[in-house]
Amino acid sequence: MYILVINSGSSSIKYQLILMPEAKVVSTGMVERIGFKDAQIHYKTNQNNVNLTQPVANHKVGLKVIAKLLLDNKTGVIKDTHAIYAVGHRVVHGGSTFAKTTIITKKVKEKIKALFPLAPLHNPPNLEGILVAEQLFPKAKQIAVFDTAFHQTIPQRAYQYAIPTKFLDKNHIRLYGFHGTSHKYVSKKAIAYLGLKQSKIISIHLGNGCSMTAIKNGKSIDHSLGFGPMNGLIMGTRSGDIDQSVIFYLVDKMGYTLAEVNTLLQKQSGMLGLTGFSDMRDIENEAAKGNRTCQLALDMNAYRIKKYIGAYIAALNGVDALIFTAGIGEHSKKIRQMVCDNMEGLGIVLDKNKNNNYSTDLADIQSPESKVKILIIPTNEEIEIAQQTYKLVSQV
Repeated sequence: MYILVINSGSSSIKYQLILMPEAKVVSTGMVERIGFKDAQIHYKTNQNNVNLTQPVANHKVGLKVIAKLLLDNKTGVIKDTHAIYAVGHRVVHGGSTFAKTTIITKKVKEKIKALFPLAPLHNPPNLEGILVAEQLFPKAKQIAVFDTAFHQTIPQRAYQYAIPTKFLDKNHIRLYGFHGTSHKYVSKKAIAYLGLKQSKIISIHLGNGCSMTAIKNGKSIDHSLGFGPMNGLIMGTRSGDIDQSVIFYLVDKMGYTLAEVNTLLQKQSGMLGLTGFSDMRDIENEAAKGNRTCQLALDMNAYRIKKYIGAYIAALNGVDALIFTAGIGEHSKKIRQMVCDNMEGLGIVLDKNKNNNYSTDLADIQSPESKVKILIIPTNEEIEIAQQTYKLVSQV
């Protein structure tokens, strides 16, 4: 069966059309800069590669463009929209309600909307993608795969905050965790690759958003993001961990409104706030030219990751493997080297030659004397979503 996987962002739509159960990618692409006159449309199959620039007013228009390309006489791969049996949607925040992949109903959509305040940058476009897909693919089953679901196995001692318990009991304020689809996908790959029945893995997802997960025997037991996707590691525009006193100081002493502080910490901080650049490639290039500000930001970034590695080795009582994944984790040899430098005391020793000559396939890059495997595993959230969607609709 054909499963269409949709990942709707605030101004973008990523998609893959996947033939299941073979997990064969038939078409892949993206619509970027939604809402602008110069939106970028990328569409790829084994036979065709289409790149367009045109106005895309909203997500509905963007999905219509994707559907048109999929159905086109020359570039298309399906004859009509009824060929798509199910649409799998990435939904970032499922709260404590959704611990597994779910068939989308009216109540599910209402709950996703109710969770808007917990993921204001993600859940609204996720829901918009669902609503549009229901119109464009009316015969298809609509399935939600939640980023937070993988982290529902985190024990209470790790997910509860040390504030009055009523806020957990009545208001459900707790650590939820994110990037769960990615962490689950790469950890499954690692366990299969290593052939371990019992495993202790630390997954390091580094992109514009960053997170780490301690995974024991395939289950998430701790995670660096929390109630919302803003704390933990230093990210592209998000601050990561910060002393809460700074927020009160900004408001009480410096005259910032809470909305301004939220914008500051979400959109103006992280690597952007430190350097003026949010793209790690730009920062690494500047650092190589001698830009001390950019070099310091890289040092800070790597140091934060190291601290979480240490914490998660303690939580797991050891570690079998580190996984680097997502855009930066897969492509930045400099960050991988900086993270692994001076970690011999924890049994982590990088082979610099392997690190520098990594291809796009799963690879281990540790040196022979390393007690810990160091893996680069390209993430594929769309395949994971398709697999979970297929498993669910096959049972219905």
